[in-house]
Amino acid sequence: MINLIKPGVLFFFLLGSLPFLNTWKLQQVNATQTQQVTVRFASKVGDTPFSCDSNYNLGKSATTTKIADFRFYISNIALIDANGKIVPLNLTQDNKWQYQNVALIDFEDKTGACTNGTTEIRNKVVGTVPKGNYRGLQFTLGVPSNLNHEDSTLAPSPLNLTSLWWNWRFGYKFARIDLKNQVVSQNPHSQQKHKDNHRNAAKSQGFPIHLGSTGCQAETSSQKPQTECSNPNRSIISFTNFNPAKNVVIADIGKLLENTDLNKNQADTPAGCMSSPDDNDCRNLMESFGIPFGSDTTVKQTFFRVE
Repeated sequence: MINLIKPGVLFFFLLGSLPFLNTWKLQQVNATQTQQVTVRFASKVGDTPFSCDSNYNLGKSATTTKIADFRFYISNIALIDANGKIVPLNLTQDNKWQYQNVALIDFEDKTGACTNGTTEIRNKVVGTVPKGNYRGLQFTLGVPSNLNHEDSTLAPSPLNLTSLWWNWRFGYKFARIDLKNQVVSQNPHSQQKHKDNHRNAAKSQGFPIHLGSTGCQAETSSQKPQTECSNPNRSIISFTNFNPAKNVVIADIGKLLENTDLNKNQADTPAGCMSSPDDNDCRNLMESFGIPFGSDTTVKQTFFRVE
């Protein structure tokens, strides 16, 4: 026996299905108008792939060094089309590596010297752009100002890593590259100005490089600045010839350090570089990141390249 649906019931059933049908249709339209893009990253020391287990001869003095951490945040990732237009990449919100317009790139794997890191690595950014012909790539090294001064213990992943956070005033460490170098680790003048819970960094890490904003004005370190920091220390990286299907962005620690002497540390400053404009150990590093230092007005970054 066949039970027929009364016309009135059928009407309300179809009416209730409209929101679902409209959502499904919108998703299908969006799928045909956009394309998924994966921007791949790789870590190298010169021409050698990075490993937490390896020793490297780094800097002007070719100092034998182990790399104990290698992570950085990027934001405002975009492709550049054939007409030179910058088209933002709509990041996939995966609740782990990407949040809003920020992504974490993590090359350390908690092996070897990288004991303070995490076992998982992340070497890509995933998102969508309108379908088109794209020839270039642009992104910012750093966390945007509107997200930089949040509480990392409450922030969504990947902004919830306290190891990549100074405090509310200064915000996040945009990049953390820690080097174990016994010569610098014995420097008696090393001190930590950012109070970033790494007070023994000079002893345990030798030459830590923590890139982040400085000159941030707030009454205490537990308060957010009301204006942009005087030294934002973000760098816009742009490549006019980049094909996501073929190319990889290389982050090269060898190039980053090639003009820095890891055997020296300016007296009465933290070991390595904590992004202070008063620490001359930061000069060549900042320039390699593409960030002007002191009276410099224009610099060319060398940390990233395309292969």
